[in-house]
Amino acid sequence: MPDRGGGPTGPRIRVGRPSRRARTLLMTLGVLAVLAMLFVMFAGFWTDWLWYRSVHYSSVFTTTLWTKIGLFAVFGLLMAVAVGLNIWLAHRLRPPLSAMSLEQQSLDRYRMGVAPYKKWVLLAITALIGLIAGASASGQWRTWLMWVNGVPFGQKDPQFGLDVSFFAFDLPWYRFLLGFGFAATVLSLIAAALTHYLYGGLRITSPGARATAAATGHLSVLLGVFVSLKAVAYWLDRYGLAVKSSDFKATGNWTGLRYVDANAYLPAKTILFCIAVICAVLFFATLWRRTWQLPVIGFGLMVLSAILIGGLYPAIVQKFQVQPNEQAKEAPYIEKNIDATRKAYDIDQTKPENYSGKSTVKAKDRLRADADSAASYRLVDPNIVSPTFQQLEQRRKYYQFPTTLDVDRYQGKDTVIGLRELNIKGIPKRNWINDHFTYTHGYGAIMATGTATDANGSPVFTESGLPTSGQTPKYEQRIYYGEKTEQYSIVGGPQKELDYEENGEKTTSYQGRSGVNLGNAFNRAAYAVAFSEPQILYSGAIGDGSRILYNRTPKQRVEAVAPWLTIDGDAYPAVIGGRIQWIVDAYTTTNGYPYASRTTLGDTTTDSLTAGNQTRAVVAQQNQVNYIRNSVKATVDAYDGTVKLYEWDTKDPVLKTWMKAFPGTVEPKSAIKADLREHLRYPQDMFKVQRELLTRYHVQDAAQFYSGSDAWQVPDDPTNKDGNAVPPYYLSMKMPGDTKQEFALTTTFTPNGRPNLGGFMAVDADADSEDYGRIRLLRVTQDVPGPAQVQNKLNSLPSVAQFVRDLKGADSDIQYGNLLTVPLDGGFLYVEPIYAQGRNALYPLMRKVAVSYVDADQPEGDTTKDTTVFEDNLAKALNAVFGVDGETPTTPPPSDPTKPPVTGEAALAQAIADAQKAFSDSEAALKKGDWTAYGKAQDELAAALQRVADADAQRKADAGKNADGKPAAGAAKPAAGAGAAKPAAGAGAAGAAKPVSDG
Repeated sequence: MPDRGGGPTGPRIRVGRPSRRARTLLMTLGVLAVLAMLFVMFAGFWTDWLWYRSVHYSSVFTTTLWTKIGLFAVFGLLMAVAVGLNIWLAHRLRPPLSAMSLEQQSLDRYRMGVAPYKKWVLLAITALIGLIAGASASGQWRTWLMWVNGVPFGQKDPQFGLDVSFFAFDLPWYRFLLGFGFAATVLSLIAAALTHYLYGGLRITSPGARATAAATGHLSVLLGVFVSLKAVAYWLDRYGLAVKSSDFKATGNWTGLRYVDANAYLPAKTILFCIAVICAVLFFATLWRRTWQLPVIGFGLMVLSAILIGGLYPAIVQKFQVQPNEQAKEAPYIEKNIDATRKAYDIDQTKPENYSGKSTVKAKDRLRADADSAASYRLVDPNIVSPTFQQLEQRRKYYQFPTTLDVDRYQGKDTVIGLRELNIKGIPKRNWINDHFTYTHGYGAIMATGTATDANGSPVFTESGLPTSGQTPKYEQRIYYGEKTEQYSIVGGPQKELDYEENGEKTTSYQGRSGVNLGNAFNRAAYAVAFSEPQILYSGAIGDGSRILYNRTPKQRVEAVAPWLTIDGDAYPAVIGGRIQWIVDAYTTTNGYPYASRTTLGDTTTDSLTAGNQTRAVVAQQNQVNYIRNSVKATVDAYDGTVKLYEWDTKDPVLKTWMKAFPGTVEPKSAIKADLREHLRYPQDMFKVQRELLTRYHVQDAAQFYSGSDAWQVPDDPTNKDGNAVPPYYLSMKMPGDTKQEFALTTTFTPNGRPNLGGFMAVDADADSEDYGRIRLLRVTQDVPGPAQVQNKLNSLPSVAQFVRDLKGADSDIQYGNLLTVPLDGGFLYVEPIYAQGRNALYPLMRKVAVSYVDADQPEGDTTKDTTVFEDNLAKALNAVFGVDGETPTTPPPSDPTKPPVTGEAALAQAIADAQKAFSDSEAALKKGDWTAYGKAQDELAAALQRVADADAQRKADAGKNADGKPAAGAAKPAAGAGAAKPAAGAGAAGAAKPVSDG
C-alpha cells in the first residue's frame, strides 16, 4: 500500500480556488484601489480648475491645458507611429529563412519567446515612447503659442534682414521640430536595426552578406532622413549665429555674429548644407543601387568637411586674419551689438552727460540753501526700521512686518509703508482650527514719513494704531492676501475668525467672494486629498458658505494667472480707493533678440537686500534673457485677492503676442485709474538689469567699447559687509537742470577696479510724470570719491570712533542706513542716517546723520572739499558740512522795487495771514478728498509757520536794539533753530508742536 505518511511521499495537498465571495471582495478592493488612485490624480486637476475659476482666469487654465493636451497627443502619436511603423516594417521585411549559424540559433530562442506576444510588445514599446515624447512636447506650450500668435517687431536684424520676430518666435519652434525629428529618426533607426537583427535581416558573425537587400534599403532611407535633417540643421544654424552666445575677451558675454562668424562660419554652414543634401540623396539612392558604398563615402566626406570647413577654417581665419587686427575687424560687429543691446533693454535713448564733479557755486550759504531743495533726504531707511515698526506697531505676537519695508508717495511725500500681516508662528495656541480658521488675516497699513524722525529717533507715523488711523481716509484694513500669508485659510463658514484684539476681542466672518466654495462634499474631498488634510472632509467647522483661500502671496497669484510673465521681486502695497492693493510689476522677456547680449536675471537682480531673501527674488520664466520690457502692471486686492493685469507698454510685440494667445486677460492701459497711477513706480528689477548693461553699454563708440577704457561696475554696498551690490534707492530729488524734485530711482557706478565715482544714474520713477522712464546718466569726468571712500572716511572720523566706543560701552551696536547720493551744484552730496540699537533693545533708533559734500575743484584746506561730518540731525550736518552757522539759510524771493519792503510787524502779520489761508485751504481739500491739493496746502502751511517764527524772532530782536543798532541789555536773542517748531510734512496744524528731528 502506498505510504500515507505526512512526509514527502505523502499525499499532495490540493489548493482550491478562492471562493466566489473572496474573489468578489478582491475584485472590489482592486477596483476601489484603482478608483482611489484615479481620484488622487484627478484631485490636483480639479482643484486647479476651481482656483482659476474663482479668480476669473479660467481661460488661462483652459488655453494652457488644451495646448498641452494637443501637443502631447500630436507629437506623442507622431513619435509612436514613426517608431512603431519602422518596427512593423522591419518585421515585415524579415528574410523568410534565417542562416544556419550559432548566432541565428541563439536568436531563435528570443524570436520564439517574443512570437506569442509580438503585438503586445509592439504596442507597449510604441506607447511608452509616445508617452515620453508627448510629455516632452507638452512642455513646449509657450514656444508653440509664441509661434502661432507671433507679432512682428517692426525691426530687422542687420545680417539677414529678417524681422526680429523670426528669431524670437519662429526659430525656437523650428528648432524644436528639428530636435523632435532627430529624436524620432534616431529611435526609429535603433528600433528598426534591432528588429532586423533579431529576425536575421542584419548579421554580425554569420557567413555571407551582413544585411539583406530589404534591410539595407530600409536603414538607408532612415539614414537619408537623418542626413536630410542635418542639412536643415546646418541651414538653421546660419540664423542661429545671430543669437549665439560666446565669450569675447574684449567684452565678456557676447551675442551675435563676429567677424569670424560672418566670414567663416556663415559660408561654412552654407557649404555643409549643400554637402548634406547630396549625401542624403546618395542614401536614398541605395533603394535602387542596394549598396552602401557611395552613401558611406559621402557621409565620411560630410564629417570630414564639418571638421575642416566648420572647425579648422574658422580657427585659421580667427588666428591669422582677426587676431592681428582684431579691433578693426570686429568694429562693425561691435556697433551692431551695441545698437541691438541698447534697443533690447530699452536704454537706446540714454546718453551720458558729462558731469565734472566741480562745484559751480562757491558761496557756502548758497550751497546750504540749494541742499535743502536738492532732495527730500530719506532718513528712515526701510531696510533697517522693520524691527522698529514691529516693536511699536505689532500690537500682537501673531502680527508681523516684512524684513524690508517699501517706499511710496502719499500727499506728494516719500513715505515708508509696511502691512501688519498675519504671523502664523505667533499664534498663542497652535492647532488646526486656530491655524486655518481663527487666525486668518492681518490688519492695517502702517506708514511713516520718510524724511523725519521724532526726538527719540523713532519714525514719525502718519498711519498707525489698531485699527489704524491717520492721514489715510477710511479703508478696508483686513489683509487676507500678503507676502507673508503662505498657509491656506477656510473662512465664511460657521467658525468665526478673530478680527483683532483692542479693548476686547473682535470677531468677523469673511465677506469677500474669493476662494473656492467648500459647500459640497466632492470639493471637500478633492481638497482633502490635494492638501493631504483629511479633516477638511469631515470637520464640523466647515459648512455652508465656507471658502478655502490659498495661493495668497501677490507674486504667486500674478504668476499663476499669467504664467508667461516674469515677476519683479518687490511687490509693494498701497492704499487706493478704500482698499489695500498690492502692486506687482511684471515683465515680458525673450532670449531671441539678434545681436543683443544676454544677462542672467537671477544674478543681475541680486543685491545686498535680496541676497538670501527669497521673498525679494525675481520670479523668472527665462533666467537667460536678452530682451525685457516692463509691459504689465498688476494689482492684487489684499482683502478679496482680485487680480488685475494692466497693459503698460503698448508697443511691446511680446506682450501683444501673449495677449493674442490669452485674449481678455490683460486690460488696456486706459483702464488704469488716476488713484492707482499715483502709486505706480519704475520697477527695481528692470532698473537693476538696465544699470548692469549700462556699465558697458553707456559707451557707443566701437573702439572705446573694445578697449574697455570707460567700463564701469556697480559698487558693493559700503554699509554691508556681505560683498553684494549696492541696491538702488527711491528718492525724491532734482537732477542737474531740473527745476523741481521728481520721484526717482537712483544708483551709482565706479570705474572698473577703482573706488572713485564713475557715474550716477537716475530714472524718473513717477508714473504720473511726463518723463516717466527717462534715464539720466551722469559721467563723472573728475576724480570724485565714491561711496566706499566716503564710508571709509566716515568710519575714520574721531567723532564716529567716540560714538562707536560709547555704544560699545553701553552694550549697543551701530547700524549704517542707506548711503544716499545726490548731485548738488556740480558736486555730490552724500547723506547717511546712523542707527543705534542696544543689545537688549528690540529695535534701532536713528541717532546721527552723516553728510559728505565732495567737490573735485575746491582748493586744499577749503571746508567744502570732500568734507564729511557726523551730527545729531540733518540740519546740523548740512550746516556743518558747508561751514554755515546757526539757522538754515533761506534764499529770499526777488524784491519788487515798486513795493516797500515788508519788515517787522507787517512781515509777521503777512506770515500769520498766509498760515491761516493755508490752513483753510488744507481743510477744504481734506473735505473734498483732494490729497494732491491737501499736500500742497500742508507744504504752504509749514512754510508759513516757519515765516511766522522767523518774523517773530526778528521782531523781538529789532525791538531790543538801541538807537545805534546795538542790542539793548537783556534783549532776548532769537532762539537757535527757530524752525524747530516746523510741523512734520503732512501733520497739519495739529502737528505743529510735535517734536521732530530736522531730518
